[in-house]
Amino acid sequence: MVVSQHMLTELEKLPGVQLGDFLLQFELDEPRESVREIARRELREIPEIVEPAVEELKRLLSEDTDMHVPLNNEAWLIRFLRPCKFYPESAYDLIKRYYGFKVKHHKHYDGLTPSKETNVFNENVLTVLPTRDQCGRRVLVLELGKKWKHNKCSLDEVFKGCVLFLEAAMLEPESQICGAVVIFDMDGLSMQQVMQFTPPFAKRIVDWLQECIPLRIKGLYIINQPYVFNMVFQLFKPFLKEKLRSRIIFMGNDRELLHKHISPKCLPDCYGGTLTIPKVTGPQWLELLLMCDQEFIAINSFGFKKK
Repeated sequence: MVVSQHMLTELEKLPGVQLGDFLLQFELDEPRESVREIARRELREIPEIVEPAVEELKRLLSEDTDMHVPLNNEAWLIRFLRPCKFYPESAYDLIKRYYGFKVKHHKHYDGLTPSKETNVFNENVLTVLPTRDQCGRRVLVLELGKKWKHNKCSLDEVFKGCVLFLEAAMLEPESQICGAVVIFDMDGLSMQQVMQFTPPFAKRIVDWLQECIPLRIKGLYIINQPYVFNMVFQLFKPFLKEKLRSRIIFMGNDRELLHKHISPKCLPDCYGGTLTIPKVTGPQWLELLLMCDQEFIAINSFGFKKK
């Protein structure tokens, strides 16, 4: 049985983890009317544009013999059309960059599934807030300071955990429309941790965010950063284009600035917010992601054909 056309695999029921009164799940329903309005306004998402765009993207992909993709899955096609505002040629180019990046960095992507990457979630340095922010965006939080034991969990593992989260967000229609923001909580970052960052790592992350990810990354918020964080940022700076650079905001301990970008109603009390739903831990998200292991296997089965 197909519980959602937004997934490639067939599941008996939508995966969910009950946390007290709160049910944690991926939101695979059709967008609410307020979000549909954003899609119409910002993404040109109206039937007379969407239908021909889907057909044209399908045609472009069907003529490309180098790639194996789920051509007849309309939800999958829309996943790439939305961040490109329904311009089919742009979506086609994005698909090629998305899969090209996976080929280039195959040592991180081959067989990437939640069940093989449990460590980063169990280390609890990576989580998504339980609710969306006031703009409907998913909020990913990375705690790469005092909580991060870099000898137990490498930066490559953190990257792979982020890939899994953002691939999961790509399944959600409201995330496709509203996008995501990322909070980097650098509280307690040490010199030893700074030394883990290298130029090739920085370039990979920036390439991924700028060129290859079919999700609208609307803001990167650096909070609680100590002075040594400047050394880390210097590695990333040469690779940043203006659009992404303008979305990076250094906030330090300024909670008012953070609340200008993310409403306190959507933030836990550790960030000066009033969200009453408890923070979802890495292991709790892992439990949900593990239920979708088959979906990640399906995601990995598409892309450029092996030469």
